[in-house]
Amino acid sequence: KQVDVILAEDTRVTGKLLKHLEIDKPLRAYHANNEHRMQQTIIDTLHSGQQVALVSDAGTPGISDPGYLLVRSCVDEGIAVQCLPGPVALIPALVLSGLPSHHFYFEGFLPHKKGRNTRLGFLASLPDTFILYESPHRIHRTLDQLAEHCGKQRQACLCRELSKMHEEVVRGTLEDLLAWAASHTKVKGELVLVVGGNAS
Repeated sequence: KQVDVILAEDTRVTGKLLKHLEIDKPLRAYHANNEHRMQQTIIDTLHSGQQVALVSDAGTPGISDPGYLLVRSCVDEGIAVQCLPGPVALIPALVLSGLPSHHFYFEGFLPHKKGRNTRLGFLASLPDTFILYESPHRIHRTLDQLAEHCGKQRQACLCRELSKMHEEVVRGTLEDLLAWAASHTKVKGELVLVVGGNAS
């Protein structure tokens, strides 16, 4: 309620939240397709004395969501930045997985094409638990590739729609998760994969 402008990944999604909270402030789109183009305009707005908030659709800005470039620009320009702790899917998924969590590696989204096999090979070699974000239409392919690189018996956990009405947690080996995916061909929602480290 105190800021002058709200930047949102999707103004329709954030608009619903603002309406519910009875917050009436100018709303501007800020997402992966326009974040480079918007940087200077936002910095100029901040230098003019206005306050700006950045909101993600789900999760935390800067963690596999737009936000890093803006924070970096603000730091470079000497503009104060505040971060309010909020939802981030990787931590609940890690805890719910039951896999070792004292050391872990967060990959975020894998590359779609170039460098994908290299990243998968790197992740498969890690001794620590690693975490991936994945979209519903790529989950079958990703599980198949993980089983190929890590071995079908590697322990893993798939979390879907965390903290939402249709939350689902599937634990077992990568082979078990592949079987689950084969019987759930129309998966929807946000997905987080947690995979155990390489014990050898």
